[in-house]
Amino acid sequence: MTRLPLVTIIMPVRNEAAYIQRSLGAVLAQTYPADHLEVMVVDGMSNDGTRPLVKAMARESSIHVELLDNPDLIVPPAFNRGLARAAGEMIIRVDGHCEIAPDYVECCIAALHETGADCVGGAMVTVGETAVAGTIATAQSSSFGVGGATFRVGSETGRYVDTIAFGAYRRDVFDRIGGYDEELVRNQDDEFNFRLIQSGGKIWLDPSIHSVYYSRASFRKLWRQYYQYGFYKVRVIQKRGGVPSLRHLVPALFVLGLIVTLLAALLAGRRRLALLIPLPYMVAAFTASVSAARGRWWMLPLLPIAYLTLHLAYGVGFLHGVWHWREGFHKSALSSPSEVRRDSYER
Repeated sequence: MTRLPLVTIIMPVRNEAAYIQRSLGAVLAQTYPADHLEVMVVDGMSNDGTRPLVKAMARESSIHVELLDNPDLIVPPAFNRGLARAAGEMIIRVDGHCEIAPDYVECCIAALHETGADCVGGAMVTVGETAVAGTIATAQSSSFGVGGATFRVGSETGRYVDTIAFGAYRRDVFDRIGGYDEELVRNQDDEFNFRLIQSGGKIWLDPSIHSVYYSRASFRKLWRQYYQYGFYKVRVIQKRGGVPSLRHLVPALFVLGLIVTLLAALLAGRRRLALLIPLPYMVAAFTASVSAARGRWWMLPLLPIAYLTLHLAYGVGFLHGVWHWREGFHKSALSSPSEVRRDSYER
């Protein structure tokens, strides 16, 4: 009989009182043996009641749960603090805004053994609890919306991928390449996974591994999220000396194209030039919306807005990142660091 490894689940959280009972509850309800599982909840000094909820759940659970402080407030130091305390042979990161399936750990361990990969995970099902959030979730789960990111759109068969959400890693991965880069307020898991692949590691997406992620509830919050993704993606590219996937460049090229054609139309006095990119984009967005709505026709007016928000926000953020880091590393991040820190726990 194969020996069961000790698994450590690290949960960086901050102000997740609305979700922590679901997210931590799903972790504590795993089918994996409780005596082979430990949980590190690393809290960014929550002030909304998250901490008492975690303590209460820890007292009632047969699984060893530790609540650690993260005065730095952002995810990378939180994860690294949990990693320093972890005794597990396998490490899994789980966010406070998601729910993993009851057999998540069990399936991850099986996939690690079967594939020999350094990291495994699955596709996450994005859901929304309001009409706008549901529309955003649909956009984030479509190839047109997120450029075919496999962990968002899913796959019917197992495959090697460039990144993954809520990955399960062999402990020696961190011994080889280190932990999370603590400069990166956003995209720290993407940078880590890119670093892993550059070092010769492999990441496997298995369709048997499931999780649920709760999307943003407004277009304003979605804009802020994807703006930050685009902004910090530039720093990831700088640090790693390469691009993990060409899809990360497309939104910036889209925004640049819009700017160039608008300026050309103004300078040449030809208004039709201004439609060179927006018109085909609107046709593509409407077509994608019809396909993604799948009978939920009430989404049709909202889906093009969701797509445009995803693409413009990421593209503008990326271009800002190019300008911001044009001369190398700067200590400043965005104009409102406290706001970035507050949002940095949600994917």
